[in-house]
Amino acid sequence: MVSNQDMIKLYSKKILALATEIPLTEPIESPDVSITRRSPLCGSMVIISIKMRDNQILEFSQDIKACALGQAAASIIGSSIIGCSIETVEKGRDQLLSMLTADGPVPGSPFDELEVLQPAREYKNRHASIMLVLEATLEGMLSLKHK
Repeated sequence: MVSNQDMIKLYSKKILALATEIPLTEPIESPDVSITRRSPLCGSMVIISIKMRDNQILEFSQDIKACALGQAAASIIGSSIIGCSIETVEKGRDQLLSMLTADGPVPGSPFDELEVLQPAREYKNRHASIMLVLEATLEGMLSLKHK
């Protein structure tokens, strides 16, 4: 059973603040790709729209329907995603997954603020929501690379 202390640790003031400050939520005009991803476990859903140039994100938009943890992840990612390459997003995705599932280190720059989500390691049912934005972003970027 989850204690109140565990819930307070999981839903820290920082996470709740991030969840209310999600950047890049305005639609972009004529995106190169839009990707919708949904977590079947919790129902969280994201729609990511991207414009790319020279293997880097030029414009980005996100529509987030997720729990506070998924929203916090979207906030952090949205704050640092412009200019990222496929390799950077893939590395960030892999590092975040490792942090959540294998006690791996905190993701490196530009996603190092995802450290705030370390308490979610113990809550496997929240991992999919936390991963959605990076997974959808990478999926979109890769689909453009293969066009």
